[in-house]
Amino acid sequence: MTAARAKVAAQALAMAGVVALLALLVWKVAFAADGGVAAELAAGKPVEAPPFALERLDREGTLSLDDLAGKPLVVNFWASWCIPCREEAPRLQQTYERYGGQGLVVLGIDYQDFRADAKRFMKRFGLTYPNVYDGKGSLVGRWGLRGVPETFFVDRRGRVVGDVIIGGVHLERNEDAFVKGIELILSSTP
Repeated sequence: MTAARAKVAAQALAMAGVVALLALLVWKVAFAADGGVAAELAAGKPVEAPPFALERLDREGTLSLDDLAGKPLVVNFWASWCIPCREEAPRLQQTYERYGGQGLVVLGIDYQDFRADAKRFMKRFGLTYPNVYDGKGSLVGRWGLRGVPETFFVDRRGRVVGDVIIGGVHLERNEDAFVKGIELILSSTP
């Protein structure tokens, strides 16, 4: 094989790889985001929070959904590289401090991030609520995540309720849904 033919073959192989990645991206956008908790909730179906057991970022060990059974949860997917996540972090911490005495738990799920960056983020914003690490994004499909930040509300029975908040909880357009979600989960019974 001549050098010219080898170069053309390598370029064709590289192009095929790019086309395959583009096809995967199109599939992900078209189909993968249409499932999970978000889609079922939007369709008005009752939905249980998907189980998980993930490594903690705030201390040693793992944390599972079962560990939080019976508690109202604000489940927030975030990443250190996400600018709106930085902007909403103080609001989530304030929510945890304000309603923690009523049993409410804010649960941060760091998504597709580097562990060290996530820990620096938590320290920078003084986050004291539980945070777990989902570096590979294993929960994305089950929750129907479209990106970060996204916030879900889980009542004391383990059901996802209210509206999914896409974007920062601190934004004016999301304020009513955030307040209503907190009211729903605090008023729920086990």
